[in-house]
Amino acid sequence: MLLVAAYWRTNLTLRQLAPFFGVSKSAADRIVDHLGPLLALQPRKRFRRDAVLIGDGTLVPTRDHTVAEQSKNYRYSTNHQVVTDAGTRLVVVVGRPLPGNRNDCKAWELSGAKDAVGHATVIADGGYRGTGLVIPHRRERGQELPAWKEERNASHRKVRARVEHTFARMKTWKILRDCRLKGNGVHHAMLGIARLRNLALAG
Repeated sequence: MLLVAAYWRTNLTLRQLAPFFGVSKSAADRIVDHLGPLLALQPRKRFRRDAVLIGDGTLVPTRDHTVAEQSKNYRYSTNHQVVTDAGTRLVVVVGRPLPGNRNDCKAWELSGAKDAVGHATVIADGGYRGTGLVIPHRRERGQELPAWKEERNASHRKVRARVEHTFARMKTWKILRDCRLKGNGVHHAMLGIARLRNLALAG
């Protein structure tokens, strides 16, 4: 487990990392492939009736071009839809990765995140228009928003910032800045890091 965590944290190649643990590069590769999925976050199946969740997507630069596409940052990336609990700040859902050129509206549904949250209240940014999520009020061209809508948008931004803080913490794990893993590897890394972050946050 320590080897897997060290690999995700440092993003050293397995050839570089294996000698620190006294194993061969191929053995380290097998360890990551076998134990990585065992660390995966299990999506929560039930939510409190009054729970407020926050959904957003993040791009992870991914070298496996069979699962990635060029995205708005001009790098081959995968799009990951992540849901956090607004109260506890714990990650509760991580959707399946999609090519980075998918917009968040499509990714929300196709990744499985929408089905995972069920009927819970989920807030998101303006990029999720038409998804049924709670998004900020939009200003029509040539019009100003009334004060109560501006106030609600400010409150919305303050709460939604918590998911951005979650992404910032998760991306201190360097594997999520330039993932060399193939196939489901990027998904396992995302799920595992989400679970490790939850454990650290919950103490």
